[in-house]
Order: sequence, then structure tokens, then C-alpha cells
Amino acid sequence: MIEVGEYLVKEGLYYTKDHEWIEVLEDGTVLEGISDYAQKELGDLAYVELPEVGASFKQGNVLCELESVKAVSEVYAGVSGEVVEVNEELEDAPEKINEDPYGTWIAKIKPENLEEELKELMDAEAYAKYLESL
Repeated sequence: MIEVGEYLVKEGLYYTKDHEWIEVLEDGTVLEGISDYAQKELGDLAYVELPEVGASFKQGNVLCELESVKAVSEVYAGVSGEVVEVNEELEDAPEKINEDPYGTWIAKIKPENLEEELKELMDAEAYAKYLESL
């Protein structure tokens, strides 16, 4: 982990400027969640509106919404593709994201154009530098 002030950045993941993370799995699918920075900025999560399994998204489109005591926030697709699975545990326990943002994924996506789109994302080191600039 890289520490940036009070925030942690997990190495080995890809990040968006909107604070989503992407983990590429061995089978070519990806998991998506939100960063430690995002969950701390949102505060205690009260509700996660999960995307529909089978829904397709383009990189940067709204994937789902998170509701906290502070605000409703949109989560954007880090890569284009089809949602093949959602983390149903979050329906009853959205606070899991606050407790372990890098161990709690929101959606599993079968990407359409992974190699190209990963070039649009930051690695952990670049994301840590980005956080320092905020």
C-alpha cells in the first residue's frame, strides 16, 4: 500500500480520476470498486444501487450510485463491457465498502477493449501523485 496523507492506495490496481479502481483477474474479467479516498469523502455508506447483471457500459458511463449520509454519488465504469456479476452482499451491508474499500468490489465486468482502455487509467503510483494534487 502507498500512503498519501490519510488515504491508502493499493498497488497492482488501475485507477480513474473519479476514484474507482479496477483489478484485472486471471480470466480476463475485471472487478471494480471505489478507492479509499472515495469512501472517506463519501462518509458512511447507507445504500448501494447495484448495476443490472447483463447491462453493458462504456468507459466513463455511470455504472451505479452510492448513497451516504452526506450525498448520492455516481460510480463510473472504469472499462467498457458487460456486467457479469454484482456483489450482492452490498445490498444488505453497504458499509463493507467503508470497512475495506479494496477488498470490496461492486461489479465484475467482462471488458470489451481492455488493453486499450487500461492506457486511459492510472497505476497506483500515478494515482497517489494525483491524490497529492487534490
